Amino acid sequence: MSKTPILCNIGINNTEFGDNVTIIQPVNIYGCQLADNVRIGPFVEIQKHCVIGTGTRVQSHSFICEYVTIGRDCFIGHGVMFANDMFRDGSPDPDPNNWGRITIGDGVSIGSGATILAVEICAGAVIGAGSVVTRSITRKGVYAGNPARLLRLL
Repeated sequence: MSKTPILCNIGINNTEFGDNVTIIQPVNIYGCQLADNVRIGPFVEIQKHCVIGTGTRVQSHSFICEYVTIGRDCFIGHGVMFANDMFRDGSPDPDPNNWGRITIGDGVSIGSGATILAVEICAGAVIGAGSVVTRSITRKGVYAGNPARLLRLL
């Protein structure tokens, strides 16, 4: 039995770029905005309705889902996952109007392998590698663990 699969090309589509943006391919970036001096590593996906602020670096293998805003001069480590469909009814919600919005303040560093759920993270916070952020972070500090907890204020 030979069937033809549906093939979707990866690449960069319908994206607004600032000056001096660097993208290491392959990537899947569409319907978003990348400000000046943004650097995107390979194997990154950035979905529509996202905004990546000036001077932010996104390392390889990270996934930034729809409706994520990342501030200026942030560092997103390798393999960071953003998720905004909270499966409130026990299954994926097809309606993007029900998905959470994620906002990352200026100067935030997120360590490799972290998972960021539908939250807000204040400017200057540091998220440890492998952490799972399940609640908004409103005080500048170092956070780590699952769920991420404050280790010390900055």
